[in-house]
Amino acid sequence: MAVLKVIEILGNSPVSFEDAVQNIINESAKTVRNIKSVYVQDMQVLVEDNKINEYRVNAKVTFGIEED
Repeated sequence: MAVLKVIEILGNSPVSFEDAVQNIINESAKTVRNIKSVYVQDMQVLVEDNKINEYRVNAKVTFGIEED
C-alpha cells in the first residue's frame, strides 16, 4: 500500500511563476524524496513602478513515504 504525504511550501522568483514552482521543487528535493506532484494553490505578484518585481507561488508538494 502506498502512503503519500503533503506539505505546503511558499516559493518565489524574479523570473516567472514556472521558475517559482521549479524553485519549490529544487529546494524540496534537498530534504524530501519521491516527489510525486506539485499542486499550485495560489499565485501572486509583487509590483514596483507598475512592473512585476517578483512572482510568488503557494503550493502543496506530494511525496511518497518510504516503507522499511
